[in-house]
Amino acid sequence: MSGPRGVLQVGERVLLLDARDRRYLVTLQPGSHFHSHLGSVAHDDLIGRPEGIELRTSGGARLWAFRPTLADYQLKMKRGAQVVYPKDVGLILVHADIAPGAVVVEAGTGSGALTLALARAVGERGRILSYEVRDDHLARARSNIEAWYRAIGCEPHGIELRNADVFAEPPEVAADRIVLDLPEPWRGVGTTTGCLTPGGILCCYVPTVPQVVRTVEAMRSGGFGHIEVLESLVRSWNVEGPSVRPDHRMVGHTGFLIFGRKLTKEVPGPTDTAMEEPSRGG
Repeated sequence: MSGPRGVLQVGERVLLLDARDRRYLVTLQPGSHFHSHLGSVAHDDLIGRPEGIELRTSGGARLWAFRPTLADYQLKMKRGAQVVYPKDVGLILVHADIAPGAVVVEAGTGSGALTLALARAVGERGRILSYEVRDDHLARARSNIEAWYRAIGCEPHGIELRNADVFAEPPEVAADRIVLDLPEPWRGVGTTTGCLTPGGILCCYVPTVPQVVRTVEAMRSGGFGHIEVLESLVRSWNVEGPSVRPDHRMVGHTGFLIFGRKLTKEVPGPTDTAMEEPSRGG
């Protein structure tokens, strides 16, 4: 079993970084070699060594070896559909308040990138119920999820993948949070969201402004309040001694995130209509 303190082992996925921060994800196998334009590196030179080690390729280039973070894996794993970028995953986890023990309904699963982050956030006491209508996407997501858990040395827990339409088959669980990464999330307001507990949070991820408008309108008329729309733009900076400047490229618009809280519909209680008027004196 691999671990954060142990040495790199056979079968582990390792992230190789070069001097220009280019990243290569490899699975360690005895006798194998990693090849790139920088030259080759023998897997045997990594097996049994600690992560963070520096090594040289056959061409003399420097590489550093680390265990991949979840964000590294999400960007490098095989895709059946476009993944939710780590910058947006972070906002989802914080603004939707995905916490240990929570029950979260997700649709669609896509390649499983967000599913993995949600599962990590809810922990062993939580549950993820993820819907995907496409067989091929679900198969890819299942493979990616199993590969990640295999790499960290444990079994997937609390994740249920369903090959179903969340609009046609609304969840039967009491959900604390719902995350919809679908072209028409407004279709689920009032039906799919019926399983959301009062005060629960609905999060919708859409790429265009017209989708934002329709979703927000549906949420406002469908029993949601405290609605906010966010967009995340991330730009890295280059620091070389006294030369400090922003990089020429940045991770710009990927999608809009819409968050709303489910309101409670209560029958108003009796009001005290027999309150005495202030004494007028005489």
